[in-house]
Amino acid sequence: MRSAIPTYIFTAMLVLGVGIGLYHGYKALRRYQIQSPYLWVNLIHVLYVAPLLIYIGYNEKTTPRPAFELLAMVGFAALGYHLYSLVLNINSIQDKHD
Repeated sequence: MRSAIPTYIFTAMLVLGVGIGLYHGYKALRRYQIQSPYLWVNLIHVLYVAPLLIYIGYNEKTTPRPAFELLAMVGFAALGYHLYSLVLNINSIQDKHD
């Protein structure tokens, strides 16, 4: 299955990983300076997401299967977190209008 992935996808993952690392590294420094409670979001991106994308993008078709599985788990975790957040926001809006 990995052999069916076009090479440009791996290049995009590598570039995206570097971009995410740089952006969230900068944001993490800024949030640390102002003692933001959301610093953890940027640290997750810098410590887990960016290196994983860079690893997969660099190794291309020789990347071990567990790396792809970990990427899928991170993606589903993010989806679950954001859906939960969306439900909370919708409920708070409905509570304000009742």
